[in-house]
Amino acid sequence: MARRALKLASWTSMALAASGFYLYRNKYLDLNDFGAVRVGRAVATTAVISYDYLTSLRSVPYGSEEYLQLRSKVHLRSARRLCELCCANRGTFIKVGQHLGALDYLLPEEYTSTLKVLHSQAPQSSMQEVRQVIREDLGKEIHDLFMSFDDAPLGAASLAQVHKAVLHDGRTVAVKVQHPKVQAQSSKDILLMEALVLAVKQLFPEFEFMWLVDEAKKNLPLELDFLNEGRNAEKVAQMLKHFDFLKVPQIYWELSTKRVLLMEFVDGGQVNDRDYMERNKIDVNEISRHLGKMYSEMIFVNGFVHCDPHPGNVLVRKCPGTGKVEIVLLDHGLYQVLTEEFRLDYCHLWQSLIWTDMKSVKKYSQRLGAGDLYPLFTCMLTARSWDSVNRGIGQTPVTATEDSEIRNNAANYLPQISRLLSLVPRQMLLIFKTNDLLRGIEAALGTRASATSFLNMSRCCIKALAAHKKKNTHSFFRRAQISLSEAFNLWQINLHELVLRVKGLRLASWVLALLCWLLPAPH
Repeated sequence: MARRALKLASWTSMALAASGFYLYRNKYLDLNDFGAVRVGRAVATTAVISYDYLTSLRSVPYGSEEYLQLRSKVHLRSARRLCELCCANRGTFIKVGQHLGALDYLLPEEYTSTLKVLHSQAPQSSMQEVRQVIREDLGKEIHDLFMSFDDAPLGAASLAQVHKAVLHDGRTVAVKVQHPKVQAQSSKDILLMEALVLAVKQLFPEFEFMWLVDEAKKNLPLELDFLNEGRNAEKVAQMLKHFDFLKVPQIYWELSTKRVLLMEFVDGGQVNDRDYMERNKIDVNEISRHLGKMYSEMIFVNGFVHCDPHPGNVLVRKCPGTGKVEIVLLDHGLYQVLTEEFRLDYCHLWQSLIWTDMKSVKKYSQRLGAGDLYPLFTCMLTARSWDSVNRGIGQTPVTATEDSEIRNNAANYLPQISRLLSLVPRQMLLIFKTNDLLRGIEAALGTRASATSFLNMSRCCIKALAAHKKKNTHSFFRRAQISLSEAFNLWQINLHELVLRVKGLRLASWVLALLCWLLPAPH
């Protein structure tokens, strides 16, 4: 009897193993579907990274040259392990990894440079999975809905991928389809991350990264609802309709659901692609100015901010009909809504930074939660050194030395930075990310921290503060006084901009004259 039971168990095990192997080989079974595999992988990676930090730096004098070199190697090893974990567990892990990779001036460079690859290594769903999601959500097969549908996606992200298609009425559309398993896995992944961050905090008390979990917990459900994304797209298009250079693709609601979003197909080059702009005779300075105006208006005037402006989500093109340069804004899943109090304090802070009013810089930094860490807070916000902040961020351009110093300080002040991020209002976290992504674009275009960008920010701050004052007064004379003050301040900025342009023209003429003198024309 025992022999028969053993034989039956052996044959059953062999059958299960063979079935599992067949399913795995034919991609019907994915190890990532098993929670135990995902949890085990995450716990093991966290344990290895923690052990590396605990043992590698223990015997080296803190702050010594050897310590700094060794710490950089540990950062790099840990960043690579974290990146491998994100790629293996996919979905939410890739989304959080991308968020960390965008914090250029807040996290050590070893982490940000390593995790940046996650933007190009997002997983793709198979066509079988795409058909399944469309069938479940729209109730029809792809061939019933579209005249043609490209199997190869235009791009794949952590939560979804986009395919080009043509409707039966001839309209070319972009179809955004959510990865089928990400919805079910996301809530469990966030709970897992929360447990791991709490565990690491027990080993490293200065490790204050619970804000990252809190942000993922709040934002992921919104990003996974494509109807919410469609509403955001229409809201920002209406809000910024006075900018004729902005293009937001139209949403086709009749074929959109929580997991499928149908929109107008718009082509273009990525905003950091200088070669594309040169080929198409697009002025990089014009693009940088437009981008600055657009985001200043979102942040300071409207308090409704697109918080994922990485190059894949911001395209540039010449409008086929008019030939005018346009910025195409994509992926509207992640927006930050600023409270009025926060928005006005933030306006006052930037005004103080631009005009070097250090007393007000301290006041409004502390109102925004920075406390005694306000010098670090302003350096993080501007990505400038404290010395440059004191001299005036609009007065001196960013040098390569200063940029390198700021990036190195992200590693040196990591405990203070993580503490500060846990102190400031949650609204500030996505603003930091947005600022860093925009700075990355400006750096790629070679237009970083120009005086013009600061003047555009100042204009929006003046308009926002004047609008608030007018709203809170019923006196005709007081409103007239506010309007006159606003007009005078804007006139001052226009005059200052004119002076800068004249200086620039004069400098250009001097350089040209010097070159002519040094290099006389051949006779």
